[in-house]
Amino acid sequence: MKRTVFFILVFIVLPELAEAQCSMCRAVLESEAEGGTAEGINDGILYLMAIPYIIVATIFFFVYRKLKK
Repeated sequence: MKRTVFFILVFIVLPELAEAQCSMCRAVLESEAEGGTAEGINDGILYLMAIPYIIVATIFFFVYRKLKK
């Protein structure tokens, strides 16, 4: 518990640590003028973020349906 609180406080006090990126990704995104690569990376992040929520929601739906019977 103390470790978790410590990390939360560190990320609040030093937000640049929480925004870490791969140096190669950052270099590519900053050097491109059009923004096509940045849009693709943002779409990929959203996709990776959404899949676990969809899986958990599906599991809860089937558990709820099973318990409702």
